[in-house]
Amino acid sequence: MQYYSTNKSTPFVSLKEAVIKGLAADNGLFMPERIEKFPPSFFETIHQLSFQEIAFEVALKFFGEDIEPGKLREIVFDTLQFDCPLVKVTENIFSLELFHGPTLAFKDVGARFMARLLNHFLDKKEKQVNVLVATSGDTGSAVANGFLGVEGIHVYVLYPKGKVSKIQESQFTTLGKNITALEIDGTFDDCQHLVKTAFSDKELNEKLVLTSANSINVARFLPQAFYYFNAYARLKEYGVLDSKKLVISVPSGNFGNLTAGLFAREMGLPVQQFIAANNENDVVYQYLKSGEYNPGPSVETIANAMDVGAPSNFARILDLYNYSHKIISEKIRGFRYSNDEIRETVKQVYEQTGYLCDPHGACGYRALDEDLGKNQVGVFLETAHPAKFTETMEAVVGKGNVPLPAKLAAFLKGERNVNSLGKTYAGFKEFILNQ
Repeated sequence: MQYYSTNKSTPFVSLKEAVIKGLAADNGLFMPERIEKFPPSFFETIHQLSFQEIAFEVALKFFGEDIEPGKLREIVFDTLQFDCPLVKVTENIFSLELFHGPTLAFKDVGARFMARLLNHFLDKKEKQVNVLVATSGDTGSAVANGFLGVEGIHVYVLYPKGKVSKIQESQFTTLGKNITALEIDGTFDDCQHLVKTAFSDKELNEKLVLTSANSINVARFLPQAFYYFNAYARLKEYGVLDSKKLVISVPSGNFGNLTAGLFAREMGLPVQQFIAANNENDVVYQYLKSGEYNPGPSVETIANAMDVGAPSNFARILDLYNYSHKIISEKIRGFRYSNDEIRETVKQVYEQTGYLCDPHGACGYRALDEDLGKNQVGVFLETAHPAKFTETMEAVVGKGNVPLPAKLAAFLKGERNVNSLGKTYAGFKEFILNQ
């Protein structure tokens, strides 16, 4: 399959080129030339398949023309050595728990898949590939751990100083080996700007092979469609889809997750409605209301992984639906929540059901709780383990009520190794060239 740029001013490229380049030469995001649909019969028996088996069938639709089926199956099954279970929270609201991977965040799925796919494509004669990744929280840890020790690949994680949790930071600053942590004196948007500028820097790209592991890379965001199909399959096991339509609520920051969900819908997944649940970074929420898209500076909130003022993947949504505000606003409903509303939701859900949402999942839950119809069943994405935000969580539900998993405790024992930089591109470029 060929891939085109959302800016449509460069030639089509192969999957290998799209994965290695990350961003198109015209600064657009790569999109597959077509989306293959499943027949309705697939969804009648989907609940008989395991998560890994479902993911392989989805992967075949995306990558089957470019990767031999046996190798693709190996990549998928090696990626998904953990589950993404569906947990019932209330009678009509379910949590899709995406935090059972190595770094306890949803990005483990896409990051692990991309690491394996990129490794598959790398020719032994090629220069080292340098992966640049900007993170507002969980992306950095998932990518760093997904690529840790992979031969021929070096990862640079850029993160905003003082704006990620201690646990999140420990997950990518204590690894060493082929992982370099760059603490940027700015916001996530500044980190993302440095990465994008690097990709368009001709001199830098002549000297180094660069790619991105943010959800702007097709190998990162497309595999995120896997767990939407799994959610549908597990709901069928509950029997609730016999009489109700599915609504999926997605905590949204850089919009890679929601974009993957929309791709799943275009592949035939029976989703009646998507919800984009925002924190105070509400540029897409405002677009859905007005039809005007005005990205701006990000605002710091307690749901820090969603603190994105200029969401990259929205370009893919616009392209997918031909820039039609009418179509996009029909498929996506928007909700926006303040820090106080997020805290209120975490506390209310915990006290009423015993279920502990992290700040991002709480946005997804609240939107369903406010908007779900009588003939609908809702799934919200619980994108990271609550313990990754221990201080915030304990301030709401009390000390001792947010147990720390052994996986996270192990990261906190590691030695922090960080390179501190300003937010100027010149300083960042000099650092990369000197490595």
